[in-house]
Formats: sequence, structure tokens, C-alpha cells
Amino acid sequence: MTAAGGLIDCHAHLTYPDFAGRIYEVLVRCTEAGVEGVITIGTSLDDARGAIELARRHVGRIHAAVGFHPHEADSVSDDDLVAMATLWREADVVALGEMGLDYHYDFSDRANQRRVFEGQLAAARQHNKPIIIHCREAFADCAPILADHGFVGRRVVFHCFTGSVEEAAAIAERGWRLSFTGIVTFPKSTELHAIARVYPADKLMVETDSPYLSPVPVRGKKPNEPAYVAHIVKFLAELRGIPYDELVVQTRANTRAFFGLP
Repeated sequence: MTAAGGLIDCHAHLTYPDFAGRIYEVLVRCTEAGVEGVITIGTSLDDARGAIELARRHVGRIHAAVGFHPHEADSVSDDDLVAMATLWREADVVALGEMGLDYHYDFSDRANQRRVFEGQLAAARQHNKPIIIHCREAFADCAPILADHGFVGRRVVFHCFTGSVEEAAAIAERGWRLSFTGIVTFPKSTELHAIARVYPADKLMVETDSPYLSPVPVRGKKPNEPAYVAHIVKFLAELRGIPYDELVVQTRANTRAFFGLP
């Protein structure tokens, strides 16, 4: 922990079964690792309500972001979209999403994914809260949809970014940003290394996406936990040739500003 505060994991799933009955232990390990806060993501209506409840129970330590994940799209009705938009008005909700498109798994029909994504964006325009985007092998559709709904220049983050240098540049050109997970620590993630090495310091944010994607040196350990975001920052500090404490302070400031954390 630095004098200016600790790390913030800007994307985790603390409501998932991996953490059932273990939140206190998870937060203790966060404290030990110098992680002061976690943004937990609700991906369905029930999950969203659980995320908000966690934020209320752990004020200042856990914050909520809620939205329909593209995997949920086949089961999302128009009434569900209205119900989610109602949850967005909650003070404990600091961001909307994750939402977007996933053409890798195709767990939901692509037309339904686009319907639910666009429905959420139409409602999100009324809010001054950042948008968290899930985009996997779908950038050619995802970016134009965001632009068509008026989100160029607004607070948008492509979480768990694993795209190309060209996609990273296109994201930056539209005033959006991306966040790095443990994937950046993997030896074969050479293109991601190149992006992270020169990514603007004042926009850099980090996440675990726990319980998935444990970083080196705990790769393969399940579940991944928010405390392990420290490993990601250590890797990025070495990659960028700067002191670890400096990057802790920078990523913390970036995350607090982007999400408007109290």
C-alpha cells in the first residue's frame, strides 16, 4: 500500500459461485496485497441485484456495475431492459455493463446480442455513467453500434482487451479506452505487450476479470481473485520501465476518475 492509496480492480465478478461465502476472505487478501477497491460486475438482473447488495454491504471497498452480458441476450425481454435501466439509477452503481457482443462463443444469437446491446445503449444515453464493453471477435460491429448511439467521446472502456494494435488505435481515436487483465502477463501475448508498453499513462486501468484469467505467476490457480491485480501491475511496471509504486498511484487515479468513485 502506497501513501496515496492502493490498487483498484476495475472488473471482477464477486457474485459468482466461486466466491459464495468467501467475500470477507477475499477482501482480507485484497488488503494484504494493497488492493483498496473492487468494481464487481452484474451480468443479469439477478446478478445485478447481487452486485448492488455487495456494494451496499461493503461501502468504499466494493462498487457495482450492472448490465446484460451478451451471453444472456437470448433470454432478455424488453421488460428486462427496462428493469435493468431502473437499476442504473441506484447510487451504488458506478458504471453500466458489461454489455456488448461476443462472436467467439456465440452463446446467444448474434441478432439478439445486437438487439440487447442497442437497447441498453439507447437507455444508457440518459445517464452520465461510464459504459463497460465486452467485445470478443466482434469489433467490426461493436464500434459502429457505439458510434451510432452517440458514444464517441464518452466514457467507454473495452474491458479485458485482447484485440489488435489497429483496434486499440481505433478505440483511442474515438475517445474510448481499454483495460488490461492477466492475459497481458502471458508470455505469448506479444501484441498485447506492444500495446501495453506505450499505452497512455493517464488512461491505464487494470482488472482481474476474476474468477477467470489468473495472471502469471499464479496462472492456472482457480479462482482468480482481485488481490492478484497486483501481479498485473507489477508486470506492467516492468514492461514500461517504471517503479511499481508509481504505476499503482497512476492506475488508481485513472480508475477513480473514469468511474467517478467517491
